[in-house]
Amino acid sequence: MKKIILTLVAVFAAISLLAQNDKADNILGIYKAGYDQEAYKVQIVKSPDGSYKASICWVSETRDANGKIMTDIKNPDKSLRNVPLDKVVLISGLKYNNAKKRWDGAKIYDPVRGIKVSATLSFDSPKILKVRGSVLGIGETVVWTKE
Repeated sequence: MKKIILTLVAVFAAISLLAQNDKADNILGIYKAGYDQEAYKVQIVKSPDGSYKASICWVSETRDANGKIMTDIKNPDKSLRNVPLDKVVLISGLKYNNAKKRWDGAKIYDPVRGIKVSATLSFDSPKILKVRGSVLGIGETVVWTKE
């Protein structure tokens, strides 16, 4: 009897964990976004460690007026300033917080301003992802639309 109860507990725990992972994986996909009339797309993927990473995968303008490929010139890490804008990593290490029903625990990088701030992401609806960046509780929320 004890073995049956332990087996049932293990099965229910596994089902609960799978359900949580399914919910967490809802964030995976490509999103339309924009900043100051500049359109771009972000792809969110799952990292091998189980966290999530968001990278720009497309920008409306890849070249400047002189035809030169635009890069992440404002990045505080000088070694990343030559990364093309359509390859910039915005978030890494993002984790699903089941208690709060959102993704957090990471910083989001803003290539327009060249800063990193705390990030929280949550769905308003199945296709509308609210992305909030903040420092000391002061921040900004933008919306990414899932394709």
